[in-house]
Amino acid sequence: MAESKAQNISSQLWAIANDLRGTMDASSFKDYILPFLFYKYLSIHQEEYLVNSDLVDISDGKSVNEAYKELVEDAGLEACLIDIAGTLGYAINPEDTWASLTESIHNGSVIPSDYQRLFENFNKNAEINKEAASDFRGIFNYINLGDSGLGSTTAGRTKTLNAVVTKIDEIEYKDENGKDILGEIYEYLIGKFAANAGKKGGEFYTPHEVSQILAKIVTGNIKSQNDTFTVYDPTMGSGSLLLTVRNELPDGSRQGAVSFYGQELNTVTYNLARMNLMMHGVTYNNMTLNNADTLESDWPDGPDRDGIDRPRSFDAVVANPPYSAKWDNSESKLKDPRFSDYGKLAPASKADYAFILHSLYHLNNEGTMAIVLPHGVLFRGAAEGKIRQTIIEKNYLDAVIGLPANLFYGTSIPTTILVFKKNRTTRDVLFIDASNEFEKGKNQNNLSDENITKIIETYRNRQDVDKYAHVASIEEIKENDYNLNIPRYVDTFEEEEELDLDEINSMIEQDNKEIEQLEKEIAEQLALLGVKMKGDRKSVVKEKSEDMSGS
Repeated sequence: MAESKAQNISSQLWAIANDLRGTMDASSFKDYILPFLFYKYLSIHQEEYLVNSDLVDISDGKSVNEAYKELVEDAGLEACLIDIAGTLGYAINPEDTWASLTESIHNGSVIPSDYQRLFENFNKNAEINKEAASDFRGIFNYINLGDSGLGSTTAGRTKTLNAVVTKIDEIEYKDENGKDILGEIYEYLIGKFAANAGKKGGEFYTPHEVSQILAKIVTGNIKSQNDTFTVYDPTMGSGSLLLTVRNELPDGSRQGAVSFYGQELNTVTYNLARMNLMMHGVTYNNMTLNNADTLESDWPDGPDRDGIDRPRSFDAVVANPPYSAKWDNSESKLKDPRFSDYGKLAPASKADYAFILHSLYHLNNEGTMAIVLPHGVLFRGAAEGKIRQTIIEKNYLDAVIGLPANLFYGTSIPTTILVFKKNRTTRDVLFIDASNEFEKGKNQNNLSDENITKIIETYRNRQDVDKYAHVASIEEIKENDYNLNIPRYVDTFEEEEELDLDEINSMIEQDNKEIEQLEKEIAEQLALLGVKMKGDRKSVVKEKSEDMSGS
């Protein structure tokens, strides 16, 4: 497959990043190159707004930035910022635009405090539009402008930041058709940083092919779309899984077709998600993202920014939570409506079922939920076994899909996708064993388009497939004491081919004849050298006493 322009540019930026970061860890350097890529996007987006809304006139050949400065001189800075932020949700001062920054770098007039001023002004302007403040507030706060990894002196750090801005400025951000591809570039870079970050990479990025499976499952029943589709990821990482769900919807690219909801504990990763969604064209009024601990801080009650009650349940829930994480399972949690119907709490050392129950609680009656977890959730006993039994008895579990090992960054363990629905009319569970179908990579296994298609078609057809899938009745599951270990339901054992003893004896006889003929020929050759063979086929006795090493 030919590399897309976005992939090509991403590869170039990745190579540049490796040159610029010096001794800094790649997972840390992403905290500089990705935010500046986002800042360029915001600045370009603001320029387009100024032109399209006829706020500036560039008919006389002036640049948009020059015209913007003139507008501010005529109308006043505050009035201009209020106008821009009222529509975009943010506003950038004339002296802080990407064009102004790069011009200052080229002129050699950037001083170390310029970057601090730029981000401080952005934060101040983020408060202008109260409805958008939560989406833009502090989005650049985690950038450590004093990190010694950028340089040992203030001047050295500024030089590195200038180099990052200059290299990003050189990239084309539109494809051959004029489409903005900064979002795609950003997405590819996140994937590269994740692959390079090892275990840390798994904290903020789900491999795209796994995201595709989850997205196809939760959107499978959507043939056409009139209302807004709501999707929630309680451990959203960089937000890529949310965007993949949008891509699978028939009208997902339409503005307002999808409302995105998500929570993320890590502040840096939460900022990545905000950037990622906006760079893919998601406006602030179509996303509600929280920086919070999902298991401790349930989805907030109350009206949203439009005064409408925020949905406590969603059309789709997707998740790839941290596997077997620790959590506070104090007894008071049993009063929490997310967990109270199940009588038990997930153990303190393994929060897997806490994430399952949280996600189930927020799934609406017509929706679909898909979550990726380690295989232990299928068979571990004690409290987890009781919760698993209750879920099955409530008839929420729809399918169990076993994935190959070594698909994820930072862990080589095989994983499983659990699919849940609340409106099921049958009391069976589909088991799919896709663990042996993958493409082996250098450091990581991959799922091909064919692998993905087979999983999805098998899920939709919901029929037995020899050595691959089985529809298990509730009686079968009860007989197995609610143990969902996939080999109990999908037999992948390959019988050895039966041997034809007569044919084998015939082959042995033929081999013996050939050996006998070869020995005869060897003996004749050795006789010419004064060496003769003794009876044992494996030994040759040298009978000449003289040294033949020189012959």
